[in-house]
Amino acid sequence: MKFKTIEYNKKDNEIIILDQTRLPEKEVYLRLKTVNDVYNAIKNMNLRGAPLIGVAAAYGVVLAAKLKPDEIIKSADYIKSARPTAVNLSWAVERMKKKSQRASNQYEELLKEAQKIEQEDKNSCRLMGEFGAELIHDKAKVMVHCNAGALATSGIGTALGVLYTAKSRGKIFTVYSGETRPLLQGARLSSWELTKNGIETFAICDNMAATYMNEMDLVLVGADRIARNGDTANKIGTKGLAIIAQYYEVPFYVVAPISTFDLNTKTGKEIPIEIRCEDEIRLFNTKCIVAKNAKVCNPAFDVTPAQLITGIITEKGIIQSPNEEKIQGLLNAE
Repeated sequence: MKFKTIEYNKKDNEIIILDQTRLPEKEVYLRLKTVNDVYNAIKNMNLRGAPLIGVAAAYGVVLAAKLKPDEIIKSADYIKSARPTAVNLSWAVERMKKKSQRASNQYEELLKEAQKIEQEDKNSCRLMGEFGAELIHDKAKVMVHCNAGALATSGIGTALGVLYTAKSRGKIFTVYSGETRPLLQGARLSSWELTKNGIETFAICDNMAATYMNEMDLVLVGADRIARNGDTANKIGTKGLAIIAQYYEVPFYVVAPISTFDLNTKTGKEIPIEIRCEDEIRLFNTKCIVAKNAKVCNPAFDVTPAQLITGIITEKGIIQSPNEEKIQGLLNAE
């Protein structure tokens, strides 16, 4: 990758992140020096993407261990409250809390655990890329949604990581990236990193998906939480894309690491959906585009039923036609 999403600076006890709210116009790096900085960066989506949020949260607990060693658990729970849907956030925080409770040297041991979480994320991205690249053939057309690339992880990405791996194997293909209203992660972020890495990319409006779907060979999306039965929460619009893909008989694959599975959540109906502020829809480049008296709905995610998913690509392999039994089998495999 020709950019770095996150880095922990031990000398100054700070987390350096690429500010994704400024892309694609400017590459600006922020220095997070406090637990509150980490909370706000996650909440305000200066960094986003389920795996990356988990890594950032882990390093946020490291900051707390240095700055407020008597308040590590309190700080960790505060960071965890930043966003409700992406399970990687709570997964990473709970893992750090557990480490804290049995650590003799809090700072050093928590730092090692955060570094381990980051390395696991990078390894997962690489393995998902290897499994998924087998599905990409020469001259394929692939549709993606939101941003599930290197900007969403500390590695090469989940869904887009599949594409980078396929490209490294000499495969030539074209990507169609939905804009992903209202914050335009597909238009701003996916098109930026894909073209930066030499992949031919067409940005399309979300409402063009049905027009182009019959030309597609594959749809690849990420995930923020996967329930025990395979129902998957991802950026709003994913469910509609899956329905269109099924109509046109286009394979629809979710790409996500094991840390995104939530076995405590039986079905997608139990997944908490984040409702974000109305201004994300009311305003476009600070200009009001919605009538003042109109009400606004702004769920950040929707849930795609498992029946609409062709397969889930993980670092352990691909779960075809996912269901609870297959998911449990793969997660329990060595």
